[in-house]
Amino acid sequence: MLITLCYLYLWARWGRAPAALVPGTVRRLRARCSFTFCAAAAQPGGARVCLRRGGRVFCVGESQSIDDLNKWALFLVSPFRLETEHIAFVTESIWAQGDNFQRPLSSETIVKWSDYCLPLACRPGDPYQFIAEASVDNFSKLGVAFMEDRLQMDNGLIPQKIVSVHLRDSTLKELKDQAARGQVQSLKLAARPSPEPKPVQDTVEHADRDEPRAPGQDSCKQRTDGEGEPGEHSHLHLFSCHECLELENSTIESVKFASAENIPDLPYDHSSGLEAVTDELCPKREESRVNMVGKAPNILVYVGPGTQDVLGRLEQVRSVLADCVDVDSYTIYHLPEDSGLRDPWADNCILLVIAALEPIPKDLYQKFMAYLSQGGKVLALSSSFTFGGFQVTGEGTLRKTVQDLVFCKADRSEVRLSVLSSGRFYKAGPREQLSPAGLHGHLDTEDKHRTILQVPFGSCGGEAVLCQVHLELPPSSPTVQTQEDFNLLKSSNMKRYEVLREILTTLGISCDVRQVPALTPVSLLLATEEIRDSLMQWLGAHVDPEGVIKSSKLSLKFVSSCASEVEVTPSSIPVITDTEDFSSEHFNLDIYRQNLQTKQLGKVILFAEVTPTTMNLLDGLMFEMPQEMGLIAIAVRQTQGKGRGPNAWLSPVGCALSTLLISIPLRSQLGQRIPFVQHLMSLAVVEAVRSMPKYQDINLRLKWPNDIYYSDLMKIGGVLVNSTLLGETFYILIGFGFNVTNSNPTICINDLITEHNKQHKTALKPFRADCLIARAVTMLEKLVHTFQDEGPQSVLPLYYKYWLHSGQQVRLGSTEGPQVSIVGLDDSGFLQVHQEDGRIMTVHPDGNSFDMLRNLIVPKQR
Repeated sequence: MLITLCYLYLWARWGRAPAALVPGTVRRLRARCSFTFCAAAAQPGGARVCLRRGGRVFCVGESQSIDDLNKWALFLVSPFRLETEHIAFVTESIWAQGDNFQRPLSSETIVKWSDYCLPLACRPGDPYQFIAEASVDNFSKLGVAFMEDRLQMDNGLIPQKIVSVHLRDSTLKELKDQAARGQVQSLKLAARPSPEPKPVQDTVEHADRDEPRAPGQDSCKQRTDGEGEPGEHSHLHLFSCHECLELENSTIESVKFASAENIPDLPYDHSSGLEAVTDELCPKREESRVNMVGKAPNILVYVGPGTQDVLGRLEQVRSVLADCVDVDSYTIYHLPEDSGLRDPWADNCILLVIAALEPIPKDLYQKFMAYLSQGGKVLALSSSFTFGGFQVTGEGTLRKTVQDLVFCKADRSEVRLSVLSSGRFYKAGPREQLSPAGLHGHLDTEDKHRTILQVPFGSCGGEAVLCQVHLELPPSSPTVQTQEDFNLLKSSNMKRYEVLREILTTLGISCDVRQVPALTPVSLLLATEEIRDSLMQWLGAHVDPEGVIKSSKLSLKFVSSCASEVEVTPSSIPVITDTEDFSSEHFNLDIYRQNLQTKQLGKVILFAEVTPTTMNLLDGLMFEMPQEMGLIAIAVRQTQGKGRGPNAWLSPVGCALSTLLISIPLRSQLGQRIPFVQHLMSLAVVEAVRSMPKYQDINLRLKWPNDIYYSDLMKIGGVLVNSTLLGETFYILIGFGFNVTNSNPTICINDLITEHNKQHKTALKPFRADCLIARAVTMLEKLVHTFQDEGPQSVLPLYYKYWLHSGQQVRLGSTEGPQVSIVGLDDSGFLQVHQEDGRIMTVHPDGNSFDMLRNLIVPKQR
């Protein structure tokens, strides 16, 4: 043994490079030795150093084993049996603190721990420990990356040591039995993360809310074996359980895009200087807010309490913004007062428009200032909102009168127009000046009252444009009192939009207005010609005398051909059945057929270039059409896509957009765990790309519960699931979409491929949407069959390979709620967390439409 180690030392010192030495050593000696990668000062006693690099060493020593895993939190579905060529190992990490936070390395050198191993168990604490398994090659890659300081953990953890271990057969058997029973051993050592502040992207803040329950619907009950015994529990899932089905029925993010930093709301201290507050709370960075979350770039509009007059003002503001901004890039939402106080809207807002005529409540004003201090952009329209020593004053005689405005643009040019005055203007405080720099506007009167100000705030790039003329009101507004005023405002209407677009552009909003495309007919396509006769026979028996199938959402009229002048409306859409001459720039039927390898799913295709929403296309067919025909709707663009809550699903050209119909027997593995459907669909999308030869390193990830991400940075896609239980069968519409070729405004799959080719000198080909839709449907059918045969433990190891949340720290209920560590999914597909007292519990989202990992709540128990 000693001779072998000395030989290896000399070989390492003078022989091959670490990338070749480490796997050779591991492969040769793994049966009788343990391997340690650590700092030189932490070298295990009796171990021999085979490789030294900087302050880190690779050691070989006596075999180490783990006999007792009772102190570890078991990932329920992890298969605690090692493949023949696999190694089990422990990774010890610490929480990043302050300036020690692990900075992302370049994509050329970084190695992400979760890409090269399968986590089996964890033990939160200091250090935070994971047991994982990996092949010899992947274990060696992790070790080499650690030696070269290129290894990155998830969620702000910094690796300190990697040690290979042997898991005894008796231990593996015991844990396998526990997993089969759905049990989790309690942790005897409480997890105590570092008391220092964690990186902001690992901190989740919440506000507790009760979940409503429909009459007659039971909630899932948690069964505890023994009074006061923590950790050991299982769930009784009932098909009528409202809480178990609520997640599946209500969870969706916008498939596309968001722009905001993942920074929690910060307190605004009135007693200190404004600049001092921002300098203390915000790091120096570029002026623009960096897109880190990946949801739709949201423009939020606050108009005050929800009276009828206020809602009318909301529509006025929403309408003028929609006329100005690029509607393909932004979604305009109402920000109610209670949501402004409760929900994490600041993380998902690219522009806050304050158009409240009444004074803003103090606590909400603090929220707005916190957003501004983080680099937020604010447009105040005829509002009392101001800051920085500027005051709002007024002359009642000017209220609701038409005045001449002189507006100075960023290039110093002037625009003169007629505007409706609010009767108020801005006055500088004793220590402030009305600067001529930036955007500004004044009334063309003797006093030149300043009515538009551009005011920067702090060192984070925050800024606001404050406006006291009614740019938001059209000439037809009831506020305009005379025909003469109407004529003046109407003649200046184009200049009003010019000023608004200048302001919005200065605040970072794209105003390249594009025309909404017209709806198009639907083409009935088949993935295989073998089902054409049976399909046409079925249609003949189910359409009315005019060839129409009606649903509550729309009418589909089946015709052999369709003239170009036929009107297509959201409620009436023609379906062309004679598609022998079908062609589309964006959908190639032959490519779809080549990549669809299913027995049932995705065989009958309703394809549209532009449609309101693919979900509605299947509404009237889902209960009638034989399931073996495999119905799917595919669109190039959607004009009325749906999201979770009020969120909208934006869909420019380049997104893969589809709704798939599947049926699941109630009394089956998946039928008793319907929330898993969204997890399987998300996983199928990622596997559609990463299972392709040579595409396994394209860094697509899963964010619970239904989002597809690029790394942990930006969102690329999402899933929406609607299910209906009819008799003994669930009829499920799965809407999914992901960015394939549309690079702007965020990122798409082909962007990742291009970057991979550049960094690794490869020549991977870009994808088409039709190809990936077919591959995703194929993957889903395989995953569903596997799940039905073997249960959740058959697919969750693959799910955990791609998900983002192992060990992630979140808070329950509120900002001050208890901090817990995410463990995995329970047997019904809900999130499980580990508490500091050692208990493992299931938590649900609170229903906010901004971030599903905010405001996690513990389900009520009976």
